[in-house]
Amino acid sequence: MADSSNNTPSDAVASNDPAGSAESTVVENTAAEGASDATITPDALGATDAAGTAAKVSTKATKVHNKLLAAFAAIIIVAAGLVITEHRINAQADAAAAGTTIVTIGITGSADEPIWQAVQEELDSENAGITVQIKSFEDGTTMNTLNATGELDLTAFQHYAYFEDNIAQNNLDLTSIGDTYIMPLNLYSEKYTDVSQFKSGDKVAIPSDLTNSGRALKVLDSAGLIKLKDNTKASPTLLDIASNPSGIEIVPNDAPTIIGLLPDYAGGITNTNHVQDAGWSVDDAIYHEPVDINNEEYKPYINLIATRTKDKDNPTYQAVVKAYHSKHVADAILQTYQNAVQSAFSY
Repeated sequence: MADSSNNTPSDAVASNDPAGSAESTVVENTAAEGASDATITPDALGATDAAGTAAKVSTKATKVHNKLLAAFAAIIIVAAGLVITEHRINAQADAAAAGTTIVTIGITGSADEPIWQAVQEELDSENAGITVQIKSFEDGTTMNTLNATGELDLTAFQHYAYFEDNIAQNNLDLTSIGDTYIMPLNLYSEKYTDVSQFKSGDKVAIPSDLTNSGRALKVLDSAGLIKLKDNTKASPTLLDIASNPSGIEIVPNDAPTIIGLLPDYAGGITNTNHVQDAGWSVDDAIYHEPVDINNEEYKPYINLIATRTKDKDNPTYQAVVKAYHSKHVADAILQTYQNAVQSAFSY
């Protein structure tokens, strides 16, 4: 769980000057399912691997712990909301004086700031009278709630699989108003240079939230390190591991921390923005997820811009989406992520 002291958003107003730095990163849903300190094997889970190879899975949390996490998350949401409200009141007063409209957008970490700078440049070129104000969060689990309550105008940090799961679990009336890009979920290691080098007992970290952990398991299946019962399932779980020929130990962790764990882990899979925020490059991956944006299997992993359903036709928000869906921003995405991330829109 991220340190609560880092859950206050940092601001960066996109303008013709470089966007303000926001040094935070985020796990998209730190409330990982079921946890204990026990090591579990696929045989104990009912897997039928003929060789009886163990897929060791480490997880952490108890019911009491989950209750504490829920209470802690509620405190974070309230505190973050108070901070954002104060900033918005001040910023809106300044914007009114300058004759412009501020749109607050929640993102995770700082990797996407150059992309939103490009959005601002596109808006300015159209004399839109709109100023994009970035709010960078370490913990993305609060952002959809803050969007629903109006503390944020838009969010741009999540893919459809996470978005749909999160708004359903929290009963939030939010809607996607535009696609942004699709990020690969790759395997990184400081110890090895090829997946064939993994040995039995090696620890591999994967994101702890349901949707990204499921996608990570599909990456491990694609790399040949494990075998899933059905690798076409949208969000497989550890229970869906059929066999583990490599003998690796799969350990769920907060996504932003995974690159930092690599001195102690043989490998780790995490989101591309967390990789860049940690100072690594997508080129450092030892196995690349074979992403095909035209393949229906990858549609759930396209990232999006969301707002409240009642505001989905807001002309100011639509103007921001239109500016995002431009060649200037598509080029910024390629440059920011070193050609590893594909834009998911036409222009």
